[in-house]
Amino acid sequence: MKQSDLRPTDVLANERTFLAYLRTALSFIAFGFVIARFSLFVRELSLAAHAAIPSRVSSTEFGIVMATAGIVIGLYGAYRYVAVNAALSRAQTRALAPAAAIVGSVVVAAIGIVVAFDLFAFR
Repeated sequence: MKQSDLRPTDVLANERTFLAYLRTALSFIAFGFVIARFSLFVRELSLAAHAAIPSRVSSTEFGIVMATAGIVIGLYGAYRYVAVNAALSRAQTRALAPAAAIVGSVVVAAIGIVVAFDLFAFR
């Protein structure tokens, strides 16, 4: 299959998927920033109220992990875009590797567990 034999829908679907990776990466980075800055807000609030507010898990470290996860997601999205585009030009498909799906699901589940545990402990 030549480059001219590519179906526009396949190419556009690959681009939409890449943009979804970028949106997800940007969301993780922004959420990480907000989490990291929240610890600064809590610290300032405790100083203004002259009260010690206990801190179980450092928001700064968790925010850094979230931002780093966003960077990894963006880089992986770029890799997937290039790999799928190359496969499409050879008239092939390239499915998501099962290991990538498992790792992605485990990372999201771990983040959800940390957030849920922190919210439950806050009660």
